[in-house]
Amino acid sequence: MRIAAMAAGAVGGYFGARMAAAGHDVHFIARGNLLHAIRRNGLKVESTFGNLHIPNANATSDPKDVGPVDIVLFAVKLWDTETAAEMARPLVDPSTRVITFQNGVDSVERIAPILGADTTVGGSAYIASVMKEPGVVSHTSQFARLVCGRVDGKPDAQLDAFADAAKKADIDITVSPAMDVERWQKFTFLVGLSGATAAMRQPLGPILADPDTREFLHNLMREVVAVGRAQGVAIAANYADDRITFAKTAPATMKASLAHDLERGNRLEVDWLAGKVSALGREFSVPTPANDAVYALLKLHRMGRQ
Repeated sequence: MRIAAMAAGAVGGYFGARMAAAGHDVHFIARGNLLHAIRRNGLKVESTFGNLHIPNANATSDPKDVGPVDIVLFAVKLWDTETAAEMARPLVDPSTRVITFQNGVDSVERIAPILGADTTVGGSAYIASVMKEPGVVSHTSQFARLVCGRVDGKPDAQLDAFADAAKKADIDITVSPAMDVERWQKFTFLVGLSGATAAMRQPLGPILADPDTREFLHNLMREVVAVGRAQGVAIAANYADDRITFAKTAPATMKASLAHDLERGNRLEVDWLAGKVSALGREFSVPTPANDAVYALLKLHRMGRQ
């Protein structure tokens, strides 16, 4: 398959590299130091599932150099969503599927008006990975799973073909007929993990070990569930309890990408995470005090170090 990883960061770089190692024609969209590093040294993945090196990785800053592909792994930062979708137009023809593996909950709705409703597919990536340095992805979790599907629930032959190819590349992937619920489930844990690890400047282990901080994490996730249900999403009322149980199986050193970005002085996605929950809470008259607190604590850092 022809695949574009846009961009070649901790998510797009990891899964794009796995597909490239399996023999697929993968093109990595990157810029700046990342682009230079991939062109100079290839793309490297340091992983609990085994290291990879794609020495001659196809890398460009301009999607026009690539042309139409079968699949776009769309994993840009949330503030770049519309700009990147416009840039991605040369990658797309009627048979292309753009799978958004971003952190937020409304990416499909933001991309579909630009690239088309039939083209745009929801996705969730479950992985603990970070760019260790330009051109080097560090994957530290015992899981690296993709879930994707149309938010309208319709079957999609192109998406099924990609899933079959990914499985042959030893990627854990599921095509979900209930992607709207799935993306809210992912959003629930992500908002909790990002809010707690960034606001407390601690990894998951110490947060779970203390009853007060564990309860704060739990409340962050309870609020996401309440807001989603108020919006009409069929997410279970006690789903936050399930995510607390899941958190106990995750690495104690786990942090959200938001926490890593805070530590590095990078721009933050908080407006589309805790900030989004707060905004939806106001819209649907659902109290969100924990997420309000996280947003207030991180708001002055959200543009990074100027």
